[in-house]
Amino acid sequence: MQRRELLSFSLALGGASLLARSPLALADALSGKNSTIPFPKDFLWGAATAATQVEGAWNIDGRGESIWDRFAHTSDKIKNGDTPDVACDSYHRYREDIAIAKRLGIQTYRFSIAWPRVQPDGRGMANAKGLDYYKRVTDTLLEAGIRPFPTLYHWDLPQKLEEAGGWPNRDTAERFTDYTKIVIDALGDRIKQWSLFNEPKTFTAGGYWDGNFAPGRRDPHAFLRATHTVNLAQGMAFRAIKASDAKIEVGGVFDMVPAYPATPNKLADQLAAQRWHKFTNLWFLDPALKGRYPDGVLPKDQQEQLLGWKDGDETMMRAAFDFIGVNYYSPFLVADKPDGNGIPGLNTRAEWARHYGSLPRTDIGWDIYPQGFYDILKNIAAHTGNIPIEITESGAAYNNAPGADGQVHDAARIAWLHAHLLELHHAMREGVPVRAYHCWSLLDNFEWAEGYSQRFGLVHVDFKTLKRTVKDSALWFAKVIAANAISTTAPTVRG
Repeated sequence: MQRRELLSFSLALGGASLLARSPLALADALSGKNSTIPFPKDFLWGAATAATQVEGAWNIDGRGESIWDRFAHTSDKIKNGDTPDVACDSYHRYREDIAIAKRLGIQTYRFSIAWPRVQPDGRGMANAKGLDYYKRVTDTLLEAGIRPFPTLYHWDLPQKLEEAGGWPNRDTAERFTDYTKIVIDALGDRIKQWSLFNEPKTFTAGGYWDGNFAPGRRDPHAFLRATHTVNLAQGMAFRAIKASDAKIEVGGVFDMVPAYPATPNKLADQLAAQRWHKFTNLWFLDPALKGRYPDGVLPKDQQEQLLGWKDGDETMMRAAFDFIGVNYYSPFLVADKPDGNGIPGLNTRAEWARHYGSLPRTDIGWDIYPQGFYDILKNIAAHTGNIPIEITESGAAYNNAPGADGQVHDAARIAWLHAHLLELHHAMREGVPVRAYHCWSLLDNFEWAEGYSQRFGLVHVDFKTLKRTVKDSALWFAKVIAANAISTTAPTVRG
């Protein structure tokens, strides 16, 4: 079946789960057969969090101010005036959260290190209390039999470094490398897999181009320079870690978006989708793996000026990743935009939209299209030569509250996860080397500019009392983990 024929067919069957169109799943759905398909024996099942989103404790024990602290305390930046000051209070409740993860059978826990908790001003000596906190978290995970899987940077640049120029300033790459050395010296003996950056496309574009994320700047040229600094920092920090311990595995985490032409048979839209794919999915991957940017995005004669390029940068950017982290949520439709994107010389000439129009959406408004998961995994695996992949985030916002029985019956999230795990299995069966899946998120948390209005968690958090309630989706996910397999037919769930 072609993509749009399949889409119509899936919607006609009814139910988000049936949007997953792997041959086994569709055959079993039509026949009424209920079977399970196993994942590899060494496959890891996990959940993810991030420091700013769950920790709270933003100004105690020596922690410095981050750009998100400053941004959230500025009026009209975050929905409902929310701040991450307390969040889930995981700084004090991490043992409770890890105990919940253990009960669910979680095998790998993705979290992030808050740079301003380790280096309050982004330079200089380490904050011992900050490092001690992450040592306690790591040791508690290891005691629980859960792999600690940290990310060094999940968007919380120390505010002092932003005041010195932020990511558009090349010096920030040096500062990040120094910070990386501090963390690896403290935790490298305990943790053997590390991610460098989370979603560099999103934090550079959101922070420096459209201004919807911290630090809230709207300067397209600063955005381009920021992307280059991050690419330099990837290579520099990668080498710093390997110099400390060559056996440590290092990767990056990228939010991957399958880009489909808005009008499939229109050549201009097809070419725009190709350009957008290069700009969104390969802009931080190719510099690390190939030492160069994808062709056809920046004009060759303007690239050095727009990026602030210097001789030797092609070598400095290189990072032979041991694995690639992929975050997947939703696809984009891309249409040609002849007048460009507001950056002179930037040849994306495209505009994107999240909505197909006929697809169901999650509560945050993102389209549900599981086949996009399969499509992007196949694409990236082919592009990278089958470097091992970890699904570092994948999940859906459904804002269910506890019912009269005190439980959270989030059937839609279960359907979403089921459909996407079928597509993941399909990609793996066709040779995509995925070794782990982390559901976003373990906890309902501070969702950046959305504040606390959107809930992605397997565990409900009452943000007034901080009470944790395990949702139906978490119990369903625990069964998948225990079986290391998934049914080919849609789950029967309450709600």
